[in-house]
Amino acid sequence: MTELKSSIDFTKIDKILSDYGYEKTNLITVLQKVQEVYKFLPEDAITYIGDKIEGLSPATVLGVATFYAQFSLEPKGKYEIKVCDGTACHVRGSLPVLEAIKEKLPMENGKMTTKDGLFSVETVSCLGACGLAPVVVINEKVYPQMTPEAITLIIDTLMKEEGR
Repeated sequence: MTELKSSIDFTKIDKILSDYGYEKTNLITVLQKVQEVYKFLPEDAITYIGDKIEGLSPATVLGVATFYAQFSLEPKGKYEIKVCDGTACHVRGSLPVLEAIKEKLPMENGKMTTKDGLFSVETVSCLGACGLAPVVVINEKVYPQMTPEAITLIIDTLMKEEGR
């Protein structure tokens, strides 16, 4: 078993594992619950889960976590912005909306979360709201018929609420 020294509260992970019976058939649900707690899947949590569930290894858990797009190995921001780039949204202008977000929230190359941890931005293949295209979702709230100007105002409002 791997010895871990981390700032992760393993009692929370133990509670999740206990709730799902330490069963490898519940691995995806366990990962979802851990991600709800930490807003991403910390490396130490992946290792811990792999060590605790019989028949799994940390490498297997990491493989599952990296296979499914719903999981993130990088911390997400307080505000998770998802920009739909499915066909309907793309045709109706989702890329200019995404560019406006990137201009407003500069991030380090290759990172999806701002340095201050306030915003995360990602593109998704479809949000299932094609009739409202282009669509942006922020923390599960749907913003229909988005424009670059509108998303800039929304981000400004969120920043103002945060005192920035």
